[in-house]
Amino acid sequence: MAWLYLVVAGLFEVGWPLGLKKGWTAGGLQVGWLLFAVLCMTLSGALLMLAQRAIPMGTAYAVWTGIGAVGAFVTGILLFGDSASAMRVVSIALIVGGIVGLKLA
Repeated sequence: MAWLYLVVAGLFEVGWPLGLKKGWTAGGLQVGWLLFAVLCMTLSGALLMLAQRAIPMGTAYAVWTGIGAVGAFVTGILLFGDSASAMRVVSIALIVGGIVGLKLA
């Protein structure tokens, strides 16, 4: 169950940069998106706390931030037209490899 908490925490970790990105636009402050970011931060942290009850802290934190980084990378490409250059994709693949390695260790 701890790994499920950790994966879901990582998915919520993607929500807060999205909320911050959408929360400040040329049109001004978007309160709903900022509240979404705060909610995602809260849920992500709470689920990480639960996961760390059974998963070593260093492993849980590295996986959590890795899921968030990969998720934010993919979200940026899909929603905001961020670059998907070969170097960026290879770099994110290295992060995924590290996450898998931590799970297997």
